[in-house]
Amino acid sequence: MSERASASDPPGRGADGAAGHAHASVGTYLKVAAILTVVTALEVSVLYIRALTPILVPLLLVLSAGKFALVVMFFMHLRYDPRALTTLFTGPLLIATGLAVAVMTLSGAFLIFGR
Repeated sequence: MSERASASDPPGRGADGAAGHAHASVGTYLKVAAILTVVTALEVSVLYIRALTPILVPLLLVLSAGKFALVVMFFMHLRYDPRALTTLFTGPLLIATGLAVAVMTLSGAFLIFGR
């Protein structure tokens, strides 16, 4: 028996309400989880490398932003939604990160350890 979309269904969706595109497989989610684990291990390990002290905060911000993007794209399924929703989540992230870096630069908070 075939399912047909009715006039009351949202555009691009079938009669069961599923989107007209395929989501990622379990393997893809496991790969993303592995990448998130590696990035988290990098975040922890850079704390112990004294040579990275001058760029520690910006480096952690970049790594955290990358993890945020992966979580939002895959686990919140924004990768399969319109670009407007992706912009809605990443735009404020960029603004907040820029403000945080500006305030930390003004206050000298990048200098975590004394020289």
